[in-house]
Amino acid sequence: MKAPIVEIFSSFQGEGLWIGKRQIFIRFAGCNLNCNYCDTKNSQNVNNGILKSVEEVVKKIKELETPDLHSISFTGGEPLLYFDFINEIISQTDFKIMIETNGTLPDSLSKINNLNCVSLDLKLPEHFNKDWNEEIFNNEILSIKSLIANKKNFYCKIVVSPSTSLATIKELGEKIHKIFPNDKFSIVLQPESPIKQWKNKSNAFFEFSESLGEYFNVFIIPQTHKILNIE
Repeated sequence: MKAPIVEIFSSFQGEGLWIGKRQIFIRFAGCNLNCNYCDTKNSQNVNNGILKSVEEVVKKIKELETPDLHSISFTGGEPLLYFDFINEIISQTDFKIMIETNGTLPDSLSKINNLNCVSLDLKLPEHFNKDWNEEIFNNEILSIKSLIANKKNFYCKIVVSPSTSLATIKELGEKIHKIFPNDKFSIVLQPESPIKQWKNKSNAFFEFSESLGEYFNVFIIPQTHKILNIE
């Protein structure tokens, strides 16, 4: 069994609720979406990956292991395109497992074994030049339902830009709350990088947080790995 891998490296998680944790990142090539803010464009095309076996990946994990290693993060691209491959790696390692996913492949997500954390994107129509559709949102909801039903640790992430309107965030929050009225899970609002573009616009963070805070646990977390100038 092989899968297209762009890179395998050790660094600190720069996003979300596991921020600052030392991880080994396994970045797959290939994605089923084409978000306009994507900061790993080279991972969208499956042809940019090098086919590697499970054994090769496990060997690299062992080579990169450090005393402070917290977990392994499968990212992309979209890692759930290769859920069978991921399960094989999980079966051969003893580390905590994180999946960073766009949330649009709920069936594949439900098949991943021994998950410790899922970072699940909630996409906005503005994240696409033209190909956003309601099916994207519906699949994200199915993924959340599956995670809740299986009692998996997860949080949702929304990338916001200076042009994102309060009305957009408020509408999304209310829409999700109607589906999950009894589940107050966490939502991370991630300001689009670079942070300097938010100069004189940081008041939006307070407005976004207040609009979602009625229903969810809200965090404002930028991409700290870019602030630290690390991969």
